[in-house]
Amino acid sequence: MSLYTTPLQIGYFLALVMSMMFWYRGWKEERLSDKMLGWVMLFLALQLQDYTFGFSGINFLWEEMNGFPRGISLLFGPAIYFYLRAQVNREFRFSRHHLIHLLPWFLFFVTDIFFFVQGKYVVQWWQGTFAYSIRTFLENTVTLASFSYYFYLSLKLYRRYRHWALQQFSDQHIVSLSWFRNFIYLMIAGIAFKLSMFGLDALFNWDFYQDWWWNLGLVVIVFYTGIQGYAQAQPGKLSFDLARRSVDADKVIGSEMAHWKAKIEASMEDQKHYLNPQLTLRELAAALHTNSSTLSAAINQNFDKNFNDFVNGYRIQAFLQQLEKPQNSDYTLLAIALDCGFNSKATFNRAFRKQMGMSPNDHRRQNR
Repeated sequence: MSLYTTPLQIGYFLALVMSMMFWYRGWKEERLSDKMLGWVMLFLALQLQDYTFGFSGINFLWEEMNGFPRGISLLFGPAIYFYLRAQVNREFRFSRHHLIHLLPWFLFFVTDIFFFVQGKYVVQWWQGTFAYSIRTFLENTVTLASFSYYFYLSLKLYRRYRHWALQQFSDQHIVSLSWFRNFIYLMIAGIAFKLSMFGLDALFNWDFYQDWWWNLGLVVIVFYTGIQGYAQAQPGKLSFDLARRSVDADKVIGSEMAHWKAKIEASMEDQKHYLNPQLTLRELAAALHTNSSTLSAAINQNFDKNFNDFVNGYRIQAFLQQLEKPQNSDYTLLAIALDCGFNSKATFNRAFRKQMGMSPNDHRRQNR
């Protein structure tokens, strides 16, 4: 054990263990997103594998397995993207047309395996040719393009999903998936760091041990992805579909806008739906005997708010009313907020600051 080998070994084996844990949970709960995240963890382990073995003095990969196509970078981007597709839509399933995403990896794999099966001398000859240099350059270029493309798709999908989620759920803590956005940014930073290290290596001709640093960054990503991904809440109601078009609000509401405003306000005040911490747009629509599209458009047009801000507005007003009552003076702000429909301190503070322009504590001090 040493400073160089131990962190990489821990990261490598953690990634392998986490991949199996995700696969098991995905199989047990019939959840495709967990299965995809298991593949992401396996690919992270394989990214660490060469240097983990190298720093440990294990040369099997460069001797007996020299030339075997171990590269999986071209699979990493699609795995991340389709994890998110499956996570935000429990009904998502793969179809044949999705196989096109495997084509770049498959072409390089077939090329390398063709020479590998012919023996080590053919592999050595192939690796010494100018054509192999062109092949390596193409793979690096396509890999960088693949990362850029799928990270862009993933962030675009995430932003569209977040916009949709704000219209569907009053409790954003469970469905925010903010860890995934952070993971993408971590990956971008990790790749940029790796490329900068390669550039410095080309300039200063660093030794093998300098590559340890960017692999250490990869270990950090393994820990973050494994822990946050496994702890991610798994709501069963997510059904965000990329192919589903949003309904034109003007066509849905038309001349009934004023009628809907009064109807929504009456239901919220009489039935106090906002006291349900898990209230969804679908549940409120059912209570009003309408559909989610109509209700969402009515809220957007009449109140100029998304569903999340609309419901939290009622919760904050209820909180302010309860705060003024003398019998509540001994209760904490969080206890009062929880009684008004909020389900966590972070959600309450964020919603309060957004509407009132100050923290709950500052508001209490100003109004004593």
